[in-house]
Amino acid sequence: MRHFTNIIIGFGKAGKTLAGTLAQHGQDVLVIEKDAMMYGGTCINVACLPTKNMIISAHSGHGYEAAFETKNKLTTMLRNKNYHNVADQATATVLNADAEFLDDHTLQVTDDSGTETLTADRIFINTGSTPILPAIDGLADSQHVFTSKTLLDQSKQTQQLAILGSGPIGLEFASMYAQFGSQVTVIGQTTAILERFEPEIATAAKNDLETDGVNFVLASQLTKVTDTATGLSLTVETPAGTQTLAADALLVATGRRANTDDLHLERTSINTDDRGAIAVNDVLETSVPNVYALGDVAGSPQFTYISLDDWRIMANQLFGDQTRTRANRPVYANTIFLNPAVSSVGQTEAQLKAAEQPYQVLKMATAGVPKAQVIGNPRGNYKALIDPETHQILGAAIYAEEAFETINVITVAMQNHLPAEVLRDQIYTHPTMTEALNDLFAQI
Repeated sequence: MRHFTNIIIGFGKAGKTLAGTLAQHGQDVLVIEKDAMMYGGTCINVACLPTKNMIISAHSGHGYEAAFETKNKLTTMLRNKNYHNVADQATATVLNADAEFLDDHTLQVTDDSGTETLTADRIFINTGSTPILPAIDGLADSQHVFTSKTLLDQSKQTQQLAILGSGPIGLEFASMYAQFGSQVTVIGQTTAILERFEPEIATAAKNDLETDGVNFVLASQLTKVTDTATGLSLTVETPAGTQTLAADALLVATGRRANTDDLHLERTSINTDDRGAIAVNDVLETSVPNVYALGDVAGSPQFTYISLDDWRIMANQLFGDQTRTRANRPVYANTIFLNPAVSSVGQTEAQLKAAEQPYQVLKMATAGVPKAQVIGNPRGNYKALIDPETHQILGAAIYAEEAFETINVITVAMQNHLPAEVLRDQIYTHPTMTEALNDLFAQI
């Protein structure tokens, strides 16, 4: 039985970065990853980076097959780089194997060479999340049903794509495939898309997606999937009655859950929460001492940058002043990469109204930003909510080119409690999309 100071299960964002930190402090660390095609984690291999690369290619007018080849080159390069960033550390080892718990502090690993039992002073679980496949008649047996991961593996473009789920993943794929020229139909349970965003921005984004060729079937339930000679037939219960839709493929984008099935946590005292994620405290420790969980598997918000922040918390607890916790995580934004992107941070108008908190609304159209005209995509609008007395920014939503960059400027201001006048009076380079903040906050 081999013993390590640290064992990390999963080569995700938090785990790989923590492995480097531990090695830099001279500690031995074993990183176990069951899939050699996932070195570096979900983000660089099957999520953030390959999808955004494909989206950019689609919006730039590139064909699907050329975009697919570019995406594969990118992920191969990043996967190799991430592997060596860990494996080349003197005190780090990478093991390609399946891992499961035998008890609270003992692991069994299995690879082509056989089975081995391992123990460690500390165990870190970083196995991420996995797509949720709903129990729909025929869905599990269909040859034409894909997840976001498996659809990205298709070298040929799907010409008629149906998407189950109108959340961020479904909408990004809808926008991407529509830009590639596919016929896209989105089936969603909710009556509207982007319900957590400001309604003005959600409505504008839906209208633009429809202009791009995306068809929405909302407030509806997919009840049956049937394979046909050319693809599949979808039975959908809509407010207008039962409809039958034909498609070449169905992307299931109905959310993700903690990836714990193969860990056999039932053999341990590790608790999970009501969503199936591993329960952790504010410093990411599970109910078992010296066993930690980081990233999606710990129920953290499912963003790679939050997984990275979990690493910051862990590194601070192990080697710093132990002040960083999940409870004092900095303000952070989120983005859905449509055409253009939708970004938001802080509270919405509906949330402020429900809390009976005073606020002032500031709005402007993206078309008024010179850089949007230079780019050739003046779609969208900006909305900010500020405290009417202190002018602290309470929330913001942007539907515009480079929204994902501009929102970070607002986030920094919110984190540092800067009044909106600071952004209003800042001198920005020209032409840039951040210049919009001069005009947006000039309405104070």
